[in-house]
Amino acid sequence: MDIDPTVSTIREESDEAEAVNILKVLPVDCIAKVLSLTTPADACRSSLVSTSFKLVAESNAVWDCFVPPESDYLFNNSSSSSSSSSLPISSKKELFLYLCHHPLLIHDGKLSLSLEKKSGKKCYMLSPKDLIIVWIDTPAYWRWTSLPHTRFPEVAELIKVCWLEIRGRINTCMLSPATLYAAYLVFKTTTGSYGFESQPIEVEVGLVGGEIHKQTVYLDAYGGRRLRYQIVPRRIGVFNRPLRRILGFQAPQPQPKENEELNGLKYPKERVDGWLEIELGEFFYRSVKDNGELEMSVLEINGGGWKGGLIVQGIEIRPKP
Repeated sequence: MDIDPTVSTIREESDEAEAVNILKVLPVDCIAKVLSLTTPADACRSSLVSTSFKLVAESNAVWDCFVPPESDYLFNNSSSSSSSSSLPISSKKELFLYLCHHPLLIHDGKLSLSLEKKSGKKCYMLSPKDLIIVWIDTPAYWRWTSLPHTRFPEVAELIKVCWLEIRGRINTCMLSPATLYAAYLVFKTTTGSYGFESQPIEVEVGLVGGEIHKQTVYLDAYGGRRLRYQIVPRRIGVFNRPLRRILGFQAPQPQPKENEELNGLKYPKERVDGWLEIELGEFFYRSVKDNGELEMSVLEINGGGWKGGLIVQGIEIRPKP
């Protein structure tokens, strides 16, 4: 027996209305607790259920669970009537959104903390001051400099070395659980950069005293661009070919996606902030049972050749898409 579509629609609408009515009688604290166990994206979507639900979904009780305790002073200062702070923060939700776009400097300014907007998971960047860089205190090899559009007051500029060794560590208890993280070296090259052309760099990621994942990458950004936009010689004389082929040019190849290799070689990618980054490796943090120190390394200690013209902003650890 066929069911009238109109009747089916009426039943569905009735069920939805009944569900909304049930939610209306739930205690506010109960709803807030449930929403705090979801994600920021889910909390935003739930505000569309009803006006009363929206009030709970946007409450500090819910969003307090999505912001790290390190940022509480920002909210307290902004909420204080005696504060001279000009930050546009009047709720924990606004604080969350602020941290998604404005990394917070912690640990005496040596570490930056931000949040991934969709999931609310923590992202960090270790400044050069928080890294172990061999020869960093030798002015002939490295120097500290200040640049615009950086997260930290000073960045490290490589003058020249034949032994490149950069290491960083972070305690895994600071990471968001049940999350696959990736570590990236964030850097720039100067106009006079040299020594990195076709020079393999060994990178490592892993827990101290545990399994270490190694791979080889290249810091020569121009090498990657040359592979993306190759000029391939063609024979001339076949007039029915497209003009670009007659002239000997190959059409530009599209930019690779995240972690995509070029001819099997891994090269840096340009970030939206204008800096370059190269992935060092991945680490899946399950829970507090995995607590330890996560170490990330960038090494070129076997070639022996001199290299210079590298500016290091830091090592970033963020959830992998």
